[in-house]
Amino acid sequence: MNANVLINGTVATMEMSGHFDFSAHRDFKDAYMALMQNHLVLVIDVNLSAVDYMDSSALGMLLMLRDRAQAANKEVTLSKPSKVVSHILDIANFSKLFNIS
Repeated sequence: MNANVLINGTVATMEMSGHFDFSAHRDFKDAYMALMQNHLVLVIDVNLSAVDYMDSSALGMLLMLRDRAQAANKEVTLSKPSKVVSHILDIANFSKLFNIS
């Protein structure tokens, strides 16, 4: 899994690709923890368009990101989920927890 971060004004986009599972935990956390320290970033958008696999640990990581972002007065959005990821997010009712576009 790769997580590339792009910052445009107050929005940071984390572009995820590959398998999003427990093996991605450290890279994912490292990518978003830097954003928690950036006071200019108000929105963290997790772009899931290139994610081809996601398991329950990835769902947990997204929830942890949301909790930490809320504590830092930041919003987390999920964008462009691939078909497989969209199905998983639907089953987990993540649309009730995140703005998904």
